[in-house]
Amino acid sequence: MGKIWILLGSVFMFLAVGIGAFGAHGLKDVLSPEMKAVFETGNKYHFYHALALLLVGVLSGRNNISESLQAHYKSAGIFFSIGIVIFAGTLYTLAITEIKILGAITPIGGISFLIGWLILIFSYRKS
Repeated sequence: MGKIWILLGSVFMFLAVGIGAFGAHGLKDVLSPEMKAVFETGNKYHFYHALALLLVGVLSGRNNISESLQAHYKSAGIFFSIGIVIFAGTLYTLAITEIKILGAITPIGGISFLIGWLILIFSYRKS
């Protein structure tokens, strides 16, 4: 299972770099300062949680861990992935389109990030 999270984390990192470069160069004269900050916030959390997926991959790839702990890591990875798509995705889209209602969806991604981290905390306490 660890290989899947490392692959997914690597794909998300690749996308974070590409999207960040697009925002910094391709959108530098297009976005208002406020929307540029929104875009950068999405990109920052995209990076952090792609790294978190790599961590989940390393942790779940260890030898001799229980199925229960493996399930916790899988759940954390799922929540981090959902968080990247919803949190970063809505902020990227909001910054480019300025459709303000997207800001109401963004916290769902933030809650997904928090749940992922809580699962890791719980997993650590169980191990």
